Amino acid sequence: MRKKLRKLENWLDFMYSTVVGSFPVKLGKPTSFKDKLLNIFNSYDPYKSAIKIAIFKQLEAGIDVVSDGQVRGDMVSSFTKYIPGMKLEGNNTVITSKIQKPIKEISIKDLLYGKSLIKEYFNGNVPENKGIKGIITGPSTIIFSSRIESFYKNKNDAIIDLANSLKYEVMAISEKVNPKYIQIDEPFLSTGMVDFKTARKAVDIISKSVDVPISMHVCGTLDNVFKELTKFNIDILDCEFAGNNVNLDVLRENASLIKNKKIGFGCIDTSLNKVDSYIDVQNLVREGIEIVGSENIILDPDCGLRRASEDVAFEKLQLVSKAVKEFS
Repeated sequence: MRKKLRKLENWLDFMYSTVVGSFPVKLGKPTSFKDKLLNIFNSYDPYKSAIKIAIFKQLEAGIDVVSDGQVRGDMVSSFTKYIPGMKLEGNNTVITSKIQKPIKEISIKDLLYGKSLIKEYFNGNVPENKGIKGIITGPSTIIFSSRIESFYKNKNDAIIDLANSLKYEVMAISEKVNPKYIQIDEPFLSTGMVDFKTARKAVDIISKSVDVPISMHVCGTLDNVFKELTKFNIDILDCEFAGNNVNLDVLRENASLIKNKKIGFGCIDTSLNKVDSYIDVQNLVREGIEIVGSENIILDPDCGLRRASEDVAFEKLQLVSKAVKEFS
């Protein structure tokens, strides 16, 4: 068993804020002479400005642990296009042969750029509670979002091979970025379609490869799967509670099962492209604190914010930060 929260424990003795991942994408256009020259040679990266906007907006809103905005594509293809054995057909991933180690580091460049932006934002004096997290899409979710064309007779074998592939990306994030923690996105675990023994083994393969804390984000209704989720060897279990009020009762009924874990507490409804009522946020967070204690809660939106407008996404994040200040 990994030591829990080994790198967070030095500073995390209070509630803090984070994001699930995505932020509205605003691609840049070459305006400077240098950028125009790069564009001529197809070397201009329009996503860099999107990353900067995402990180600066998160920090301006008061978020403690930010993401790079996940601006480069959907949560599946942004990984699978770099993994041998998997190929893209349009927007769909097809498994064509044995899944191998990624051909390149997938998110390191953006995460390192993100860290430099955080330092720039704070003029080189980054507060201890501020930082970036690495995010990968989990092996179960990727495999269940893909079509098996050949080689694998069942999804479970593909999930394990993909976990062994993704661990290289996680190791690179840990070693080269030194994030606050690493988040594994596994929304498919709420569907009941996944074999939990296989899913746990896959997450173990990933988590045992690094020393940084591991978070797992699972959105959706959890009444039939929450007990299984508490068995995963992770440090933070992140779920949605604002847009899915069933989950609050599930958390209350199973609070005794949450041991050595913190709860990522989605307190903002990301299914709505409008700013939430702060009174509703207050009441929800208050109930969460009554169940697991403020020291065990990390506040964030229910899910990613890519579908919201930039202004709405920003105001939603401000509410998360406001709640942290009120209830810490």
